[in-house]
Amino acid sequence: MTNLRIGIAGLGTVGGGVIKLLAENSLTHSNRSGRSLHISAASALEMPNDIAPLLEGVEWFDNAIEMAKSTSIDVVVELIGGEEGVALKLVESAIRSGKSVVTANKALIANHGNELSALAESNGVALLFEAAVAGGIPILKSIREGLASNKFDRVYGILNGTCNYILTEMEESGRDFESVLTEAQSLGYAEADPSTDVDGLDAAHKLSILTSMAFGCPVDFKAVFVEGISNINSLDIEFARELGYRIKLLGITKLTKNGIEQRVHPCMVSYRTPIAKVNGVLNAVVVEGDYVGQTVFEGAGAGEKPTASAVVGDLIDLARNHVASPFSIPVSMLEKIPSQSMDQRYGSYYVRLIVKDQSGVLADAAKVFAEENVSIESVLQRGRDPDSTVPLILTTHDTNEASMMKVYKRLAGLDAVVEEPALIRIEHFQP
Repeated sequence: MTNLRIGIAGLGTVGGGVIKLLAENSLTHSNRSGRSLHISAASALEMPNDIAPLLEGVEWFDNAIEMAKSTSIDVVVELIGGEEGVALKLVESAIRSGKSVVTANKALIANHGNELSALAESNGVALLFEAAVAGGIPILKSIREGLASNKFDRVYGILNGTCNYILTEMEESGRDFESVLTEAQSLGYAEADPSTDVDGLDAAHKLSILTSMAFGCPVDFKAVFVEGISNINSLDIEFARELGYRIKLLGITKLTKNGIEQRVHPCMVSYRTPIAKVNGVLNAVVVEGDYVGQTVFEGAGAGEKPTASAVVGDLIDLARNHVASPFSIPVSMLEKIPSQSMDQRYGSYYVRLIVKDQSGVLADAAKVFAEENVSIESVLQRGRDPDSTVPLILTTHDTNEASMMKVYKRLAGLDAVVEEPALIRIEHFQP
């Protein structure tokens, strides 16, 4: 039995998980792949004490780029992270040296996936990145292989566990965003600087990769509309529940008559839908195909073990010689499909206004909607607060985003509106 000789760069949480998984399940891996998966080289800023015994005899490189050029390895596992710098140079060097690459780096693939895929194809090696999207959920492989016979209409999902945890806790505890964020940081679910997660960028990286895989087009991260969850407050959570919704940060990609729509933002979804029932740090992806219909994938989207599972799954594919073009079809055949602007989004909306408790406020707001040809579906009002302001909640029938933005700006300018209005898009999914 021949070895698949692995060089691993980056021994943080995920790197340590990969080392442990390869050691603990080595017999399973060799039985399933027909080859032994063997760590031959490693590179990191330092050697973690807990995995040092598992790397005895492994060739150590202080310079990851030099490791990529070594003749003692067949594949490089890049777990350094970051879209530029060492990670990018390492992957490029490995491919040019005739090494296949496995990575969990969603920012790298979202920003450089097209060029790296073309480089891999021209050098006759593989570039695999299952772990870059939804952690332990094998969503890329499912789209590329199990669902390959389908044309896809839409793919959407919860792609960031940190945001899903925060929104779940806000709903269950009634606490505000800042309080739950602090708790998420103390539990290790959110970074000290949580902006990449809560501002939606992490989910947007993943969505751009899903879009390319599903629709056979180049990765276009810059075309993703991105809005985070920091403006969601406990009032929105409460009113969403009253209206029969839950609030989720979703990534949505859809093929429309105007092109590909890619957007990440908070959504109100019916509590009856599968996506509304995914709570805590879990991820979920819903794929809609023309023949298979709706399929739902749910599981752990991050962390040591789920991500390591996806990385090693890619290594097993390499050991089996089951390798396809990184985005399922050759880069030269990826179709350049126009992007649909966010202004063309069509759907319904939730608007929360904090207004002075005085007569005529609802009439003034309704006039704005009417003048912009946006139809109001429902109105919720509350009794007087001690400070003489009250929340006024309106939901709309379907309209386009451009019209809704005009409404939003005009509402913000009304004398009776004392805070910046809140606007959340409502998505109607199959139960």
